Amino acid sequence: MSSLSMLGNEQADATEEVTWEDQSRINAFSKYNKRLEDIEELLTDRKTEREQLDDLSMELELADEDAPVLYKLGDAFVSISLEKAQEQIEADGESLDSAIEELKSAADDCEKNMSELKVHLKSKFKDSINLDR
Repeated sequence: MSSLSMLGNEQADATEEVTWEDQSRINAFSKYNKRLEDIEELLTDRKTEREQLDDLSMELELADEDAPVLYKLGDAFVSISLEKAQEQIEADGESLDSAIEELKSAADDCEKNMSELKVHLKSKFKDSINLDR
């Protein structure tokens, strides 16, 4: 019993009881963290695809206008005119740009929710909980 009375304030904080609500917040933080990792991975992939489309667009500017271009649609390649290929690349680029913006928005939402949860959890558990990525 005397050892309990000898605990300092820092040690007493470390024994803070975890309520169901606290555990729910911890779980929510973990879910947002995982979702953010997935979104960042997708965002990297989409940005790479966008860069590849930009490179392809530059290459097509040097191509012969009369020669058909092989364009990938799904798993197959189709022969289309240079003009159609450039139009399709532009449309695909716009589609990727909107997907990138949606992913950025979703990442911002996750970060916002994580920071709100972090404030609640850090206020109660202080340094006894690690919520860093």
